[in-house]
Amino acid sequence: MPEMDLDAVRAALRAHDPAALLELPEGQWLDAKSAPYELRDPHAVEELAKDVAAFANGGGGILVVGITTRLEQSLEILDKVSSVDRSAVNLDQWRKLIREHVTPAPRGTRVEWSDDGQGARVVYIDVPAQDPGCLFVVAAPVGKKGAPRTDTVAVPVREADGTHWLPRTELQRLLSNAVAASGMPTAQALAEILREAVARAQPEPAVAGPQIGQGLPSRQQEIREAYEQLHTAGLGRPAGEAYVRGPAAMQEFEGGEGQPGWVLCVVGGRAPVAVAQPVWQAIRAAGRDSASGHPLAVVGYPVPGVDQADRHGPWVVPPDARSVDLDGGSWGAGRLVRSGRGVWRWEPAERIGFIMSRYARNWTTQQPAPQLRVRALVTWPWADTAALQITPGKRQDLERALPHSTLAGAVTVLSRRRGAELPAARWDRGPWRNTPTAVSYTSTIMASDGRRALSAAVMMSVEDTVVTCADILIEDVSAWSALLPGDAGTQLGLEEVQALLFAAWESAAETLPDAVVDPARMRWSAPPTTELRLSAEGTHDQPSPGLGTLIDLEALGPGEDNVRPEMAVTITRSPTMQRQERQAVLRRALVHMARHFGYVWAEEELL
Repeated sequence: MPEMDLDAVRAALRAHDPAALLELPEGQWLDAKSAPYELRDPHAVEELAKDVAAFANGGGGILVVGITTRLEQSLEILDKVSSVDRSAVNLDQWRKLIREHVTPAPRGTRVEWSDDGQGARVVYIDVPAQDPGCLFVVAAPVGKKGAPRTDTVAVPVREADGTHWLPRTELQRLLSNAVAASGMPTAQALAEILREAVARAQPEPAVAGPQIGQGLPSRQQEIREAYEQLHTAGLGRPAGEAYVRGPAAMQEFEGGEGQPGWVLCVVGGRAPVAVAQPVWQAIRAAGRDSASGHPLAVVGYPVPGVDQADRHGPWVVPPDARSVDLDGGSWGAGRLVRSGRGVWRWEPAERIGFIMSRYARNWTTQQPAPQLRVRALVTWPWADTAALQITPGKRQDLERALPHSTLAGAVTVLSRRRGAELPAARWDRGPWRNTPTAVSYTSTIMASDGRRALSAAVMMSVEDTVVTCADILIEDVSAWSALLPGDAGTQLGLEEVQALLFAAWESAAETLPDAVVDPARMRWSAPPTTELRLSAEGTHDQPSPGLGTLIDLEALGPGEDNVRPEMAVTITRSPTMQRQERQAVLRRALVHMARHFGYVWAEEELL
């Protein structure tokens, strides 16, 4: 069991490390509640006042809201951070109710958030030690709405890990002692006690809270200058001390009456930005499912969008923002977008590169190997995939859809353009696994002598990361040629390759994931990718013919190596998109790939 005194607990909460309190026992100066007070209920308002007054009468203490406890050897042990939704707590309301319902209002009491940015978020009420000669009272509880009664009194006290009312006999004894000590007649003494009580109950002068930039001396001036530039957006008093997350200095501020708070974010070399708390929480939530560290280190920090009027001056992300651009995190540039239903979703900005995933060679060990493989493989790193399965109903839907899919149509058109009607109408299970977490279907066009000519295949794996894949295979050029009219060639043109890649990508990005889940419902735990690949393979005992033999690459201009066996490109962006947009992305990716592999004159107009 950790050992922390009251000052250490204060320091941990102010440093936004509420988890440091776990395993501490409740006691004279520490109390925990799993959920916020339901302040619409008068009983809850009375409970809040009672808890604060008890700490004020007991030498001070801290009440933490958002941590559950467990009973262990008659002690209540702080067990788990249940986290508090920021929308469920109005700190200003809590502060106002404490001032109104505790007499006199305890000096220096703070009501603040403590949030580590990784999901551990609590509210804490810090009641410092008060004048030992002062007794703090509340109105006797009645459980009814309205202002607290002024003609009743009750005294909460803290005993061990519980809060209790001072018994009536003790109240009588305290008053009697006060009357006797005054040396005045009872009536006169009571009048004097009442006068002092009224004087004590007068509003206290405002206690200075955290200052702008407090907590980061080295960047305090920078934060103050940013505040001066942006405070007119509605930034109120600091809600806590400034702190650092990666390259950013940040400080939270209260909003106006009934308005959400703000986060002031200052990243070196960028203009400062004030982000409304609801949007800020959505930014952090977007990266919370990553295993790569703090959410902000993953998704990055707000940056001005291309549509920003002034991309170099201070700017504001208001509560009703529909999107915010982010950069500087391990996921790379992206955008947080709010749907019409108010659901935020992070999407990566488009990036085209050549990093191959560990799934790139999945489903490629069949023998004999095809002579040409046209492949699209999509990696869906969704959070919370443990419960995903391919149900029998969804599998049946997929089996009915495949003969009419874009993939089947592309294979059929490949031969139709050469004068032969060879539809990919029949789809069989295999050759890979078919289980509640795996899919494999193939349509094969056979030559009359039993050789495989063309195939289309779809595969899916539903495990920690969902992977979908679609292949179009020229299994045997001579077997395919035997099915075509005598003068038909088998070399593919660039237009055909583009159509095949488009069909494979659309199948892997649209048809297959629908068999397990609606992609729009899922959150990312890493950026999704699409790998497009052209590979000349063939049997192990024969040299590869090279892509230039199977595909007419002359339209790309002069290249370095027409016998190159493979070209591939990786697209980082959301795989789900409209068809016209997919065509445009595909053309950009193919030009990027061609130039990388030596066709430096390649242009989109050639495709």
